[in-house]
This record gives sequence, structure tokens and C-alpha cells, in this order.
Amino acid sequence: MSDNDSDGEEMPPELVPAQFSRVPVTIITGYLGAGKTTLLNYILTEQHGKKIAVILNEFGEGSSVEKSLSVGSSGELFEEWLELRNGCLCCSVKDNGVKAIENLMLKKGKFDYILLETTGLADPGPIASIFWMDEELCSDLFLDGIVTMVDAKYCMQHLLEQKQDNIINECVRQVALADVIVLNKLDLVDPATVKDLSQNLRSINSLAKLLNTTKAKVDLDSILDLNAYSGHSKADNLLHKDWKAVDHIDQTVTTATLELPGTIESESLEKFIETLLWEKIRNKQGETIDIIRLKGIVNLAGENNQILIQAVHELYDRHMTSVPWPIGEQRLNRLVLIGRNIDKDLLLNLFSNIVEREDVPNGVPS
Repeated sequence: MSDNDSDGEEMPPELVPAQFSRVPVTIITGYLGAGKTTLLNYILTEQHGKKIAVILNEFGEGSSVEKSLSVGSSGELFEEWLELRNGCLCCSVKDNGVKAIENLMLKKGKFDYILLETTGLADPGPIASIFWMDEELCSDLFLDGIVTMVDAKYCMQHLLEQKQDNIINECVRQVALADVIVLNKLDLVDPATVKDLSQNLRSINSLAKLLNTTKAKVDLDSILDLNAYSGHSKADNLLHKDWKAVDHIDQTVTTATLELPGTIESESLEKFIETLLWEKIRNKQGETIDIIRLKGIVNLAGENNQILIQAVHELYDRHMTSVPWPIGEQRLNRLVLIGRNIDKDLLLNLFSNIVEREDVPNGVPS
């Protein structure tokens, strides 16, 4: 008999920490008619065994717009109607859009994923930013990635659209911010058109995965669990994949890669990123460099693991990844930039000013 038993006292049970899993949110965007709603309807009716909540965005008439909130589980649909003041989620994302998601979280446990559809004219950047800016919301959710639907027949027309005041048009922004681009309606165009369009999409955003489909039918595993904004993303893919620029039609939005070996001090990195995003550097032609999306891996002084850098428009963040730098191998800093009027030589020179180099760097073609 133990001493505790002899005293007639029982030891308190050992407390096990509660396990809370955050729900991944995938933003589904794309120009008008690209197939967003078709994709979401396909997801809600297909027997895929996943519990997915879908917030559908629909245009309505008048001052109020009905939102259909559907939760698909084992083929059953749960429906609730939420009334929002503005048909464009982008415009109301910091109030009504968040409220819709918060209402949905009251039903937590009924779903494992959330898909959020934007309007065809929405910029997904501000929508994505709420998952960084709202700490309370982020305790339950995290941004998994942005999926952009593209209409194979009319996309080139939309990419070439000129906006007033030289603003980047909506279609280009949606492609530039994508983590996955779904090239839809392939049955309406010939192979040569598909090849040409794919090259142009790649020239704008070579970072995204490109999927080809008809009638918006995709393998869900290719658009879910992307971890595109998480410190758990596969950083080695970013380091080892070759991001190459593609010659294309006269577009000002392109992808560029900055790559240098060495070590970076944390304060120097912060100043560089803030200058890049906030101070609006001008290229050699005097045009403002506008960074739409940034993703990179850097070697911070004193850290043994790779650091993931993310930025959407003016908002940025960094995460310590679970990936250690290989012992005895060169530590390579790599930033992939998607934006307008990018001057790679200028930016590479600025980047080299903050990198304590291990040897003489060579610019790597993007």
C-alpha cells in the first residue's frame, strides 16, 4: 500500500492539454463567369467524404444581398440565409464578411474546411488580410490559400483590359495573388489557345500551381490543405523549384526572383520589406514598383531553421518553419516577387545590401 493510500487521499488526475485545431479557409476568386459557383456547386454535390462549409457570394438587386451558407456533410446540406449590406465581399470584408464567418464558427464541428467565394470584381488581397489582422478570428481559422478560377475562352481579353488611372485590373490581380490557378472551360478553346494563355498566366505568376479542367471539376486535394500562408508550408519547394520568367504580351505585372547566399539580421530584413512594400520604390524608368505578392525563405542570424516571409500588398508576416538548414550546406535566401514595374537588378542590389554574403553572389535569372 502506498503512502498516499494510507493517508486516505487520492492523487489528482493528470491534466491533459486540450487540442484545438484551427479550420483552414480557402478563398475562391476569379473574374465574372470563370466558374467559381460551378466549382462550389460541384464540391457541395460530389460525394468526396469531406465536410466543407461554403459561403456563396451572389449578386442581388436593391440595398441588401442574400448570402447562402451551405454546409455539406455526407451528402446533406444545411442552409441558412445571412443578409449583407453589400454584394461585394471585398468592400464589406472587415465587418459583414467577418460576421458571416463568425456566425459559421458557432457550428464548429460540422465541417473541416471553409471555402469563401468572392465576387468576380473583388481583389482577394484585402480579404486575405483579415486572417492576419484579426487575432481573435485567427484563433479559430487560418488562411490556407487563394484559388483563382480562369475562363480559358475570355481570360486573355480580361487580362488586357485597361483601367483608368493606370490601375491594375481585377483579373490580373486575381491571377497575381493565386496559390492555385484553375484554367477552366478547356472544351471551348483549341490547344494552341490553352498553351498561349498558360504562358501568359505563368508570366504573371510563376509561383502558383496551374490546373486544367472543364466544367470546374477538380481533385479537391489539389486545392485544399495548401498551407500556402503557414509556417508549415513546404519551404524546400520554394527553394528548389526554378522560377523562370516567360516572354508574353505587353503586361507590366511579372514574377521575379531574388536569390543570394548568406545571413540577414532581423532588423535589416524588416526595414527592407517595409521599404519594398510601403515606400513605393521607382524603377529605372521612373515607374513605381508595386508588389502584389511576395513569398520567400531567408536565413536569419542566430536561427537554425528557415524563415518563411509572406506579403500581400502592404501587409506582411514571417514564420519560423519546421525545416532546419542543412548542416554544412550553403544557406540561400530566396524571395519570389509578383508585381508591376519590377526592376530586378535594382531590387537585387537593395537586397544584397542587407545580406552578409558567404561568397560572391551571382544573380539567378527569374
